[in-house]
Amino acid sequence: MGDVALVEKLVKKHAELKREIAKVIVGQDAVVDQILLSIFSGGHSLLIGVPGLAKTLMVNTIAQALGLDFKRIQFTPDLMPSDILGSEILDENRKFKFIKGPIFTNILLADEINRTPPKTQAALLEAMQERAVTVAGHHYNLDLPYFVLATQNPIEQEGTYPLPEAQLDRFMFAIHLDYPSFKEEVNVVKTTTSDKVETIQPLFTATEISDIQHVIRRIPVPDNVVEYAVTLVSKTRPGEKAGDLVKNYVDWGAGPRASQNLILAAKTHAAVHGKFSPDIENVRAVAIGILRHRIIKNYKAEAEGVTEEQIIRELF
Repeated sequence: MGDVALVEKLVKKHAELKREIAKVIVGQDAVVDQILLSIFSGGHSLLIGVPGLAKTLMVNTIAQALGLDFKRIQFTPDLMPSDILGSEILDENRKFKFIKGPIFTNILLADEINRTPPKTQAALLEAMQERAVTVAGHHYNLDLPYFVLATQNPIEQEGTYPLPEAQLDRFMFAIHLDYPSFKEEVNVVKTTTSDKVETIQPLFTATEISDIQHVIRRIPVPDNVVEYAVTLVSKTRPGEKAGDLVKNYVDWGAGPRASQNLILAAKTHAAVHGKFSPDIENVRAVAIGILRHRIIKNYKAEAEGVTEEQIIRELF
């Protein structure tokens, strides 16, 4: 199948996918859109929201609709790297045998990732970047496609370990979940307090998703769009090109990985909307989710209540 036919197929199946997910997940369209953009781009997402907003259910539903294997790890203060990666044991023949951990899946939900110490958080780094893990000197490739969705509670800070910037930068999107609207919450209560159970039909295979990820990378991008993305990212860094808001309220800006992710996500955003090349509007459509966790604000910004979203919108 040619690239044009694959993009046209993606547009059709993306619409079907949204309808399938909507059987279980009420509202949260923007959140679902960004998670799907991340998956089709081959990236990872950090989901930030208070408890009870159906984060786990959302990921499970998306995994079922995509036809992918799904595993969940509840991150706790006593979780060890071997609980994620797996470990070697002596079998009955007194030979070492590797028992794979839950990281060996297609979609991994790292629930409340900031509740575990940095040593265990770091166990995900190689998997997220290289799609492989190293245990006891042995290298193991993960099944593709591979996607990490981590959740974080923005309110409760006691007993948590903030994610280091190097790990935050591995996430393509930081997605904020808001409370549902009144009408959406009424629908949630009606659907979740009845005896009816919706069946999710898988619409993709792992091979189809990998093919989509490859065709996304082959989509051509005009030079002016690449230059716009790089300029946008460079303006987040305090310096000569920075505006007053960045100079006054930002300690550190986004790095080159942000520029790469902006273009990849813009390509995917264009493709799912039936376009064969992204433009500046596609870059702007994905910019907030990609840049918000890569901007390190200073104390003045915290004191005056200046948000990352305000800073990014000012850059536009």
